[in-house]
Amino acid sequence: MIKTALEKVINEDMAEIWSILSPEEKRLVTDNLQIHHFKKNQLIYAEGDEPEFLWCLFKGKVKKYKEGIGGRVQILRLIRPVQYFGYRAFFAEEPYVSSAAAFEASALGALPLSLVKEMIQNNINLAWFFIRDLSRNLGGSDTRIVNLTQKHIRGRLADALIVLLENYGYEEDGSTLRIYMAREDLANLSNMTTSNAIRTLTTFVNEKILIVDGRRIRIINEPLLRKISKFG
Repeated sequence: MIKTALEKVINEDMAEIWSILSPEEKRLVTDNLQIHHFKKNQLIYAEGDEPEFLWCLFKGKVKKYKEGIGGRVQILRLIRPVQYFGYRAFFAEEPYVSSAAAFEASALGALPLSLVKEMIQNNINLAWFFIRDLSRNLGGSDTRIVNLTQKHIRGRLADALIVLLENYGYEEDGSTLRIYMAREDLANLSNMTTSNAIRTLTTFVNEKILIVDGRRIRIINEPLLRKISKFG
């Protein structure tokens, strides 16, 4: 089962990291990789936990989030297949400063970080892979901070919807977002209250930018949504 799942990921999306491993390193990965299945909203790791695994999302959707003042939640990052996460805290030699949970039923691979560290020490190309990954995530986080703190409510919600689109794309109809989010999650991604998210979403519907059916969101005027996102 582990070998089959790993080979599928390698063939589809994992070629970049797989190509820089030696035959011995590939064997170590295959022998030590664990496949985990998480239910919708199930916790993967919690803030304050000690990092043990390099996580790789094979199938499904994952959110990284942090609880703030009064228990208010802020979604920090969305994970899509095939992305790696959960390793920054290990490299920083500190506990996790945020939590991760499955948005929907998901399959993940877990590789012991102690093994990853050994491999990095012997493979400079693998070290550069993680440096690039961390750098891209940092750049994305910097952009998100500006968007969440300087844009108005309309701009923040539009930006959140564009983030969902760019992470998960459309359904086969070419307009429905391939993720079904509760209003609370959408608010947590947009840095606003749930009531404000609902009101702004309704405004977008009235302006014929979106069609909302429960948790399904159809974007019918993507250019205008991107314009609102850009200018805030």
